[in-house]
Amino acid sequence: MSKKIFSGVQPTGNLHLGNYLGAIKNFVELNNNKDNQCIFCVVDLHAITVKQDPKELKQNIRETAATFIASGIDPNKSIIFNQSAVSAHAEAAWILSCVSKIGWLNRMTQFKEKAGKDKEKASIGLYSYPVLMAADILLYDSTHVPVGDDQKQHLELCRDIAQKFNNDFNAVNFFKVPEPLIQNKFSRIMSLKDGTKKMSKSDPSDLSRINLTDKKDEIINKIKKAKTDDQLMPESAKNLDSRPEVENLLGIYSSLKNQSLEKSITEFKRKNFSEFKEKLSDIIVDKIEPISKEIKKLLDDKNYLDKILLDGSNKASKIASKKINEIRQLVGF
Repeated sequence: MSKKIFSGVQPTGNLHLGNYLGAIKNFVELNNNKDNQCIFCVVDLHAITVKQDPKELKQNIRETAATFIASGIDPNKSIIFNQSAVSAHAEAAWILSCVSKIGWLNRMTQFKEKAGKDKEKASIGLYSYPVLMAADILLYDSTHVPVGDDQKQHLELCRDIAQKFNNDFNAVNFFKVPEPLIQNKFSRIMSLKDGTKKMSKSDPSDLSRINLTDKKDEIINKIKKAKTDDQLMPESAKNLDSRPEVENLLGIYSSLKNQSLEKSITEFKRKNFSEFKEKLSDIIVDKIEPISKEIKKLLDDKNYLDKILLDGSNKASKIASKKINEIRQLVGF
């Protein structure tokens, strides 16, 4: 059965191995399935929920598009565009915000985490972010959305909004209620310095992550310095309960090898970390170095990237414009 798939990545710059294994690698597999219709969005409207440098944002939009293409997403098969280029996203978000309930948004745990203790200083955009995410998905009649653990709650809200709109305006099945595509294994890649924290570009230590633009020597050095412990490699998955850093490194290895965690554990059980880290470095370099080189090559051709984004936004606009016009009619505009 054909799937209509929508997903987005924020143009925050410096995309890393966590972004690749948690999302982009999965996008490539979805793109390569001939039965899927895929739309991959650079969600720049979401990015400005926190303050951005305008020049950096423009560059980061191009870099995110370049990362999609360098990783293997074919712009001739899938739509790649930036969100702000299609005005229907902002308009649909406002209309849907008038359907959504404050109680629903108050339950969103990600806002509480990002806003911190002083949520009075957080922007309204950060608070209503999930409604814009719902608009992104619903405008394209998406049937499936790839989600990690941290986005499951937002997709549930999207489903609630779709059902409430359909009921409020007596429009049965007007909005498709999307299903999650949950990547259960290795979707959450953790810091190389602390296995209890997600790999993030905001971590002050560059040693905590493998950037998709890192060179071979940088990758090898970061894996050498990655935190482990003073034991040998584990004999079974049960031994990983109190060893988050080891579990994370084995998860990265398993994901890049496309094999189960159990198989990786068997491969290295009771061996020294030096041998495992050498193999891990090799496989990361083999996967990331070609992507890194291609990203740099694409970023040198800004006109090409801008053309990809323009072509993608034109294709996306055709779909979204039709849907927003139908929404206007239902609402009474």
